[in-house]
Amino acid sequence: ETVTTAGTNFADASDAQLSLRAISTKPWLVTGGDVLIELRITENLSAQTLSLKLNDLDVSTQLVRVSSQLQQILLSDLPLGDSVLRAELSGGLAQQLRLTNYPISGPIISGEHETPFFCQASDFITVTGAPLGPSTNSSCYVPTQVDYVYWAADEEIFKPYVLAFDRLPPTDVAQVFDESGDSIPFIVRVETGVVNRAIYEIAILHDPAEPAPTPWVTSAGWNGKLVYTHGGGCRSGWYQQGTSTGGVLREGLLARGYALVSSSLNVFGQNCNDLLASETHIMVKERFIEHYGEPVYTIATGVSGGSYQSHQTADNYPGVFDGIIVGLSFPDVTSATIFTLADARLLHHYFNDVAPDTFSEEEQRLVSGFGVWDSIANLARGAARLDPIFEPSAELEQQGGEVSVTALEALRYDSTNQNGVRATVYDHTANVYGMVPGTRIALRPLDNVGVQYGLAALNDGSITVRQFLDLNRDIGGFDRDLNHVPERHQADIEAARSAIESGRILDGGAGLAATPVIDYRSYMDAREGGDIHMIVHQYSTRQRLMEANGHA
Repeated sequence: ETVTTAGTNFADASDAQLSLRAISTKPWLVTGGDVLIELRITENLSAQTLSLKLNDLDVSTQLVRVSSQLQQILLSDLPLGDSVLRAELSGGLAQQLRLTNYPISGPIISGEHETPFFCQASDFITVTGAPLGPSTNSSCYVPTQVDYVYWAADEEIFKPYVLAFDRLPPTDVAQVFDESGDSIPFIVRVETGVVNRAIYEIAILHDPAEPAPTPWVTSAGWNGKLVYTHGGGCRSGWYQQGTSTGGVLREGLLARGYALVSSSLNVFGQNCNDLLASETHIMVKERFIEHYGEPVYTIATGVSGGSYQSHQTADNYPGVFDGIIVGLSFPDVTSATIFTLADARLLHHYFNDVAPDTFSEEEQRLVSGFGVWDSIANLARGAARLDPIFEPSAELEQQGGEVSVTALEALRYDSTNQNGVRATVYDHTANVYGMVPGTRIALRPLDNVGVQYGLAALNDGSITVRQFLDLNRDIGGFDRDLNHVPERHQADIEAARSAIESGRILDGGAGLAATPVIDYRSYMDAREGGDIHMIVHQYSTRQRLMEANGHA
């Protein structure tokens, strides 16, 4: 049966004589009451009088002329819900644009907010070295603040920009060259605030002696291009705001004029939910455009957990990113990382607890398909992100119930606290997958029914038929608490369908069909001790692109 993907053609360009376009976000995804709008009038109509009204309130005087045919306006104070923006010329030609506004705290596409959720602004250290917090409400709000740092020429570090008592700038400010070849001081404006309960940072070259940036007064040092950075990880990435972003003080990029943005919910070690990450991408980019202007293009960059986010937002929400640069990459967390980790734990359990001494280490490696034998145990430990039960007697990295906020420890799910917090990838994405009826346990798209473990090793003669049959008879599966059971685990159909339809499993045929991708490869398969970042995942992404589009 055919199912739809999350990809949709969001193009809203118009050849009409009079047109309205939401620049900062899609018109149905406005947040915080603000949206940057472009109004285009063809030259043959430019002499006519224009009326622009928002919900019957005339806002024509707020228009800013950008060119002979283009005007822009930053609308503010939109009410929650729907509004109508109507442009009408004195000759009778009219256009209108329906706008839907959501709270700055979200959500817009990710579903009901997760609870509990711990605000951590007091633990977030800004670029000046001072804490950001504390939050003032349950949405983790803190007042937006702007700081300045500069690149110290001799020390080659960023330092807080503070004027001396005589109002003169520091004497060791480095110089960079803008795209015109003019020398400008290497001073960086860093804005820090909260959207979608995430702490965001925006960094851009800007001399505080110059007017503050707006969509129409851009910083002299900005080259017009935007880079969105990410952080990796996944384990314990739930129920928290986070205390870091993907990093915006990238000396090399800033020196070349790029603006950088990131947020705490775009660090997968703090938020292992790609849908929530995509939602945050949309909202943070909206914030940037409304205060700094529309970028020529936006590039996403990140490794490991940053690659999930880059791939999936580019594919599922075309237009948010115009290109991506990834490394140590995976197509997604759902079908790449999780499936590999679950199989590794099953194999580790079989080789050590079910049938010890029946496979040599090399035979075990060949069955797994991994580059080194140690990767079986390494990835088995990584499957803790699927295990809701904290077991203090277990091996440190295999205890389950992983949390990084101390207050969550007393809230964990276990046999005596069935309504407790389940610290797993699936439960963190329960808005997508749904719940087991009558419980607070998320459904899973996890399945190993029909998997023939060790088939390649059997076919090339590396293991015997007896070994192959015993392994596949006894490897078993996992129950919902990741306990080993004799039966294979079977996906919940609703969850599997949702994973595909919502884009949790990367398709590659929507936005990525037209998105340039640079995947720089680090070969970790033979790493001593084992490693999750295996080259097969990068080829998996490539294969999906080829199957969806006929090419990669």
